[in-house]
Formats: sequence, structure tokens, C-alpha cells
Amino acid sequence: MPEDVENMREYREKMNNIILQNADKNIKRFFTQDSRVYEPGKLDKKTKELMGLVASTVLRCNDCIFYHLDQCYKENVTDEELYETLNIALIVGGSITIPRIRNIFEMWEQIKKF
Repeated sequence: MPEDVENMREYREKMNNIILQNADKNIKRFFTQDSRVYEPGKLDKKTKELMGLVASTVLRCNDCIFYHLDQCYKENVTDEELYETLNIALIVGGSITIPRIRNIFEMWEQIKKF
């Protein structure tokens, strides 16, 4: 249900803030690098977020999948672009990604309703 989207966003922000308040310089550097790598460059942010979604799907990280899916929505990714991206994730990751792809379809519908 759509409330889950806001809860997931709030939880991620809250926990990232706690981590960064208590982190050493190496963790802080990694978090900074993670944010900067998705900034527009030769590739636009939308393309980078779709790439992040593929990697997250193949690695089967639900938290990462939600984050990149949410960013894709903010970057106006269409259903068709999402489905084409998931084709790549499926080919790269194989059938073991199918449960995550099910989750992505469910999350995508929740994010679009929110």
C-alpha cells in the first residue's frame, strides 16, 4: 500500500542520518561517492538510475532496488523504459532475479500511486 513508500523513504533517510552522525571518514567518503556517482555527467541521471536498478536487481538487494526505483520515478522513467531495463537485469542475472522483478512490479505500482 502507498503508505509503505513513505515509510521506506523516511526509514532510509533516518538511518542514513544516524549512520553519518556516527560514521568514520571512510563510511562518510563512501556515502558521498555513492551520491555523486549518480549526478549527471556524460550519462544523464535517469540512465544512471536505471543502471543502478539493474545492478541492484542482479545483486538482489531490496533496499537498493527500492531506492533506485524511487529515483527512476522521480526521473520520469516510463513503464516501457522500466520493463526494457528489467529485461537486461533478467538476462544478466538469470532466473534467480524473477522474485525481485515481481517485487519491482509491485513497488513500481505503489510508487506511482503515492
